Amino acid sequence: MRKFIHLLTAVLFFALNTNHAAAQQAAKDSVNADPSLRGQYQSILSKSKNLNGFKVVNPVRLSSFWKSVNDTLRNERRQLPALKKQIAEQQKAIADLKVQLSGKENALNSSNQKLDEITFMGIPFSKGSYNTMVWTIILVLALALIIIIVRSAKLLHEAKYRSSLYEEISAEYQSYKVKANEKEKKLARELQDERNKLDEYKSRGY
Repeated sequence: MRKFIHLLTAVLFFALNTNHAAAQQAAKDSVNADPSLRGQYQSILSKSKNLNGFKVVNPVRLSSFWKSVNDTLRNERRQLPALKKQIAEQQKAIADLKVQLSGKENALNSSNQKLDEITFMGIPFSKGSYNTMVWTIILVLALALIIIIVRSAKLLHEAKYRSSLYEEISAEYQSYKVKANEKEKKLARELQDERNKLDEYKSRGY
């Protein structure tokens, strides 16, 4: 009976030492290994032994992994309301920013439209239409000016020609008047000579 008690005591002591050593090893491994769930899972797989095609997992490591999973889930659940509130606030901020952006875009479009608009004689025109109209008017006026200049040059040439022709005719007329005057004077002298001769004949009694 005493042997059985001693044997049972030795087995329990060995099991406690083994569990304690495994717990210490697990704690040591947890310090050195990746603390994430993925790192702990990979650590369990790497330190598990193969037995007939199955993985034999240390219960202490498995318990530690399960505790980490529960802690992570509790932490995530605890942070979930705050995250939901943060997401809602961010969505509201995004919606407000979209409204502000839309308002600014409308204001910018209105400002650009006003900048692109020119009023001429009470009629609004876009800059493109106004520039086209102005250049069309300038080209028409330039063409009209060219036509006027050409016609004026022709009229000036015609006026010079008519002036020279008038001067030529006037010179000929003046020459004709001089010649006619001289001829008239000559005829008057001849007539006077004839009258003198006639008076002389009469005085002689012819």
